[in-house]
Amino acid sequence: MKALSSNVAEIKISYIPTGRPGTQITCSNDAYLELKNWFSEDTLALQEQFVVLYLNRANRVLAAYEVSRGGLTGTVADPRLILSTALKLASVGILVAHNHPSGSLKPSQADVQLTEKIKDGGKLLDIQLVDHLILRSDEYYSFADSGLL
Repeated sequence: MKALSSNVAEIKISYIPTGRPGTQITCSNDAYLELKNWFSEDTLALQEQFVVLYLNRANRVLAAYEVSRGGLTGTVADPRLILSTALKLASVGILVAHNHPSGSLKPSQADVQLTEKIKDGGKLLDIQLVDHLILRSDEYYSFADSGLL
């Protein structure tokens, strides 16, 4: 058998669960309460952040991932990073969330477009986008509850 070239990157995939089930997400409020743990109260009104929860078939949280942290008016969330991480975790569902430092819960056109990209990419991979939340410390907006998923 021929040896691999030293100029080619080797890929290793591993998954070691903690052994105890994560929080079960049954509604948007469950998602909001879990996601609040991943956003800093000190910077909610200052810096936009984008976080993803990865879910198993029973909608239990497998992992959380801060995809990006930006500035006052935006952050970049790459659907490829979000979905490739879901594949690595063997996740069947994802919940995405971000904050608007302005305090507004109204989704922007960019928010709607990103949601569609993630949803469409997930469909190809049999990974369901369960919801997209925009949150602040006391309230949230759910794309699913608003009929946008």
